[in-house]
Amino acid sequence: MKKYKISVTTASGIEAVTKRELRDLGIENAPAISGRLSFEGTALDVARCNMFLRTADRVYIEVGRFPCTSFDQLFEGVSKLDWKSFLPVDASFPVNGKCVGSVLYGVSACQSIIKKSIVVALKKAYRVAEILEDGSEYRIEFTIIKDEAVLYIDTSGSPLHKRGYRNLVGAAPMKETLAAAIILLSVWRYNRPFIDPFCGSGTLAIEAAMIGLDKAPGLCRTFAYEWWDNFPQEAKDKARSEAKERVKKDRTLQISAFDVDKNAIRLAEHHAKNAGVYEYIHFQCMDMREVKSSKAYGVVITNPPYGERLLSEKELRLLYQDFQKVYKNLPDWSLFLITAYGDFESVFGKKADRTRKLYNGDLECRLYQYLGKKPKDTNLITGD
Repeated sequence: MKKYKISVTTASGIEAVTKRELRDLGIENAPAISGRLSFEGTALDVARCNMFLRTADRVYIEVGRFPCTSFDQLFEGVSKLDWKSFLPVDASFPVNGKCVGSVLYGVSACQSIIKKSIVVALKKAYRVAEILEDGSEYRIEFTIIKDEAVLYIDTSGSPLHKRGYRNLVGAAPMKETLAAAIILLSVWRYNRPFIDPFCGSGTLAIEAAMIGLDKAPGLCRTFAYEWWDNFPQEAKDKARSEAKERVKKDRTLQISAFDVDKNAIRLAEHHAKNAGVYEYIHFQCMDMREVKSSKAYGVVITNPPYGERLLSEKELRLLYQDFQKVYKNLPDWSLFLITAYGDFESVFGKKADRTRKLYNGDLECRLYQYLGKKPKDTNLITGD
């Protein structure tokens, strides 16, 4: 298959998790620079990255790059790229991008120039008088950073956090990609108990079930490249058939999701049904203070309310203090909790074993990691 320059974007703080996922797909050399992990790969790699990466935002094919300090240089640089190898004559190609730390900083002006230059290049390459743009969509993204222009084609379409199962949204939703990253950063494996006592619309529990079943995050949606006639059909079919074959429906999962709000539980159940994992998760309307388990070596992974989610300071402190009592009654369990509340450890009454800065949307948060005792059964550690 033809080789491409591929780049995968991911959120700040989880680049290492995405890199680990790429290694699991057989992609070893993918350095991360400014939230992009770049490597050489085939059309099948493009398809598999879209289908299987749980923590990435989008997958791009790089068309080319060149130094750029003027509009003339931008026009000429774009026109010299081999657009015929990427865009059919009828391609629809909206252009978007950003300029950072460069002589050229007007995004709208750069968009217009890039668009005109691509049109000129395609007319010349296909020997036509007009580009109608009445075919499939190929979204062009550009970056001009420190006077270097890079042109990409977005192969994903909708961002990858849109798995296709969450069509209704509750209060303060967490992106599916962040939820998956937190789970992959944790010590949880499919054969260990899992509890989310503040489950909201169910994202953490659903992502855990999908990870536990090895169900690809892209299995319930389509991608931009699947609509392209010039993308190898073999790659499209192989990625999707591999995703279907990998699902381990016979696994028994011990995932429980609780919330004090009945409407939140209904929403979570609705999303779990859409994702095809409803039968693997125990949902229950329950106050966090009543949560308990007789099982050992489980993992609590949760996104509790914090200030941005309409709780007063007094209510928040009381909630975290009460939650600490609940966690005390789960001996040998580990806890992975994300919050934007800066005084969490003090209120919770226990210093975390590790913390990690993550972003829930634009909100800076911390993932507090409390590690329980290691299970004697190594299968509970490896998931084998």
